[in-house]
Amino acid sequence: MLYQNDDYGKDHLNTLKAALGDKAKTMVVAEASYEVSDPTVDSQVVALKASGADTLLDVALPKFAAQAIRKVYEIGWHPLHIVPYPASSIPLVMQPAGLDHSVGVITAEFLKEPSDPGWQNDPEVRAYVDFMKKYNPGVDANDWSNVIAYYMASAVVQALKSCGPELTRERLLDRVSHMAEVSVPMLIPGITLNTTPTDYNAIKQMRLKRFDGERWVPLGGIISE
Repeated sequence: MLYQNDDYGKDHLNTLKAALGDKAKTMVVAEASYEVSDPTVDSQVVALKASGADTLLDVALPKFAAQAIRKVYEIGWHPLHIVPYPASSIPLVMQPAGLDHSVGVITAEFLKEPSDPGWQNDPEVRAYVDFMKKYNPGVDANDWSNVIAYYMASAVVQALKSCGPELTRERLLDRVSHMAEVSVPMLIPGITLNTTPTDYNAIKQMRLKRFDGERWVPLGGIISE
């Protein structure tokens, strides 16, 4: 596992080990961390290959994920390479790493990807692209950071509207902690927001996908917790 040496990376590492339980001792054969100030993660990738691992869980953010993908290719390593969705942007990660170098990388998704031909005529994607052209024309609409920002803003608007005329702090907290199958623009069909007063993690469903050198290709259906 390659991870960022902060709460983002450590939370992934600790959660993985907790989910694996006793199997973690034998399944996680090597760990390598990096600092956000590091120039590259080349040495970490080389060390992980030396462990003999057949799977690389690459919990890196875009810059370092692109470096890792490129280095894995350059040293002739062929693990099952998994990246988190924040590091799955084609313009920010796959293109800098090299599209041909990125073939076979796997991630999980819960949002529609604007550049995917399969979504070109989707009303929500078209509304998103039109919004970006009008209000933020200088950025890449396919950049995941923009897609996520739009989705989050849409969720906030929907939460505020759900309060009706009683727009108070207490009412808003009640609404966002009792979401049941709430649909928000840009969510993949079948994925909804669900929360309880003891569980604020609204996304509990995702779908795996693999990069084919040009686009992400779905692997099966929606997976729930």
